Amino acid sequence: MIHKTTSIRNLIQPSALSSLISKLGASSYATQAASSLQQACDPPSAYSNDEYADIDWNGLGFSVMPTDYMYIMKCPSDGYFQQGQLCRYGNIELSPSAGVLNYGQGLFEGTKVYRKKDGGLYLFRPDQNAIRMQIGAERMCMPSPSIEHFINAVKQTALANRRWIPPPGKGSLYVRPLLIGTGPVLGLAPSPEYTFLVYASPVGNYFKEGTAALNLYVEGEFHRASRGGAGGVKSITNYAPVLKAIHRAKDRGFSDVLYLDSLNKKNIEEVSSCNIFIVKGNILSTPATNGTILEGVTRKSMMEIAKDLGYQVEERTIPVDELIDADEVFCTGTAVGVAAVGSITYNGKRTEYEISPDLVCKKLYSRLVGIQSGAVEDNRGWVVEID
Repeated sequence: MIHKTTSIRNLIQPSALSSLISKLGASSYATQAASSLQQACDPPSAYSNDEYADIDWNGLGFSVMPTDYMYIMKCPSDGYFQQGQLCRYGNIELSPSAGVLNYGQGLFEGTKVYRKKDGGLYLFRPDQNAIRMQIGAERMCMPSPSIEHFINAVKQTALANRRWIPPPGKGSLYVRPLLIGTGPVLGLAPSPEYTFLVYASPVGNYFKEGTAALNLYVEGEFHRASRGGAGGVKSITNYAPVLKAIHRAKDRGFSDVLYLDSLNKKNIEEVSSCNIFIVKGNILSTPATNGTILEGVTRKSMMEIAKDLGYQVEERTIPVDELIDADEVFCTGTAVGVAAVGSITYNGKRTEYEISPDLVCKKLYSRLVGIQSGAVEDNRGWVVEID
């Protein structure tokens, strides 16, 4: 159900402050003001006619580059999302008692928009991101947008920022949907109001190494997730705790961190921002998603493509000792794509892997890109055109 949007733009303007308090009472004002996500959200009258933004497309990394528009949709206490709309990209205002600020009640997703050589725009399996957000929302006691609303919001955001979508082969437009508790809470409880927000930024390679092989460090002190926690959903609370481990690893010259299970401390789980695979002969193995590992969309796609190409795929417990005998190791994720691993260091011992054009991960990635570009038939309906 979608209810008519009620404008809150002028809800707590300073000039109206005293009259609002006198009409509603200080207590009522505090409640309404605290629950308002302030944003001058005027729908765009027209988009830019520029085909491309004036930036260096060859120098894209993975950092925020402000674009033109973002999308906002709110869900008040009745549990139904209102009609969303595009707004000029900019800062938002939150109550200091917002649920996301006080108790970390928030989720995010990540998907990409690509530009084809004929100028067409497309998404890759956005329904999987929408479903994952719904699963995460249920775990975090939050309402969530429908799959249709999710995909429509992503499409609107992409079209409104069309000039920021890189030329073919230069990168992609990374789209970040957020679901956050914006209503005021003091005691530990679900937020009384939620906001679904989508913004975007043009990106290139995630790692500073570009397409070079990654050097991973196995973390034995810090853990990314534990059994019964929220490691299996894309909660914002999963990411800040790994920053210390990442910072320490990068200071030592490593690309990223590979985490072990918190129970036995001997089985590999995932890298800070991506899933991991090992290859031995004709077998691809990846840690099973048992509540501590995020079920990545790229991970899932690689498994299906690998089966198509005749590989045996296993989801199982993988002892860290198996890394020593692996023929190949690679990482997958929306942000990172598919990245080969050149070395893994564990307990002071460095295991190196041969990097060549014949790597399994390169074959899988080539098939994936082929499906996305239209060179390989998309018989699963993974590619979604943006009108």
